[in-house]
Amino acid sequence: MMEKIESFKIDHLTLERGLYVSRKDGINDCTLTTFDLRMTLPNREPAMETAALHTIEHLAATFLRNGERKNDIVYFGPMGCRTGCYLVMFGDLRSTDVYDLIVDMCDFILGYEGDIPGATAAECGNYLDQNLAAAKYYINIYKNDLVAHRRSSYK
Repeated sequence: MMEKIESFKIDHLTLERGLYVSRKDGINDCTLTTFDLRMTLPNREPAMETAALHTIEHLAATFLRNGERKNDIVYFGPMGCRTGCYLVMFGDLRSTDVYDLIVDMCDFILGYEGDIPGATAAECGNYLDQNLAAAKYYINIYKNDLVAHRRSSYK
């Protein structure tokens, strides 16, 4: 029998929006921290529209990989359940270490206008599946909740 992975051990019936450390992995002297950016209430709200989540992925990845902490970023991408995203970074980190970065990322998405970075046929395998207005809708809810519940949103 296969071992149950850590993310399946979390009670998704009570999981709230927030910024959580999902896991930490290490090899030699390197630690990777995976953050759970939970943007909707699992099994209590509809999953995010695919096009909106795709737009969040493009904008957030662009922001994170161009900012002051770009060398700390390993990966940013959507969860298969479409209730949030994962951010993988170098370092033994806590949610408080990236809170400001995530709020700034949200502000970047909320203020973004224009063509979505990387949304051409040459750059993306499903480039037409984008929805900036819906991405801003979800990010606005996420950011407002994150800011309102700063201390209780951490794990």
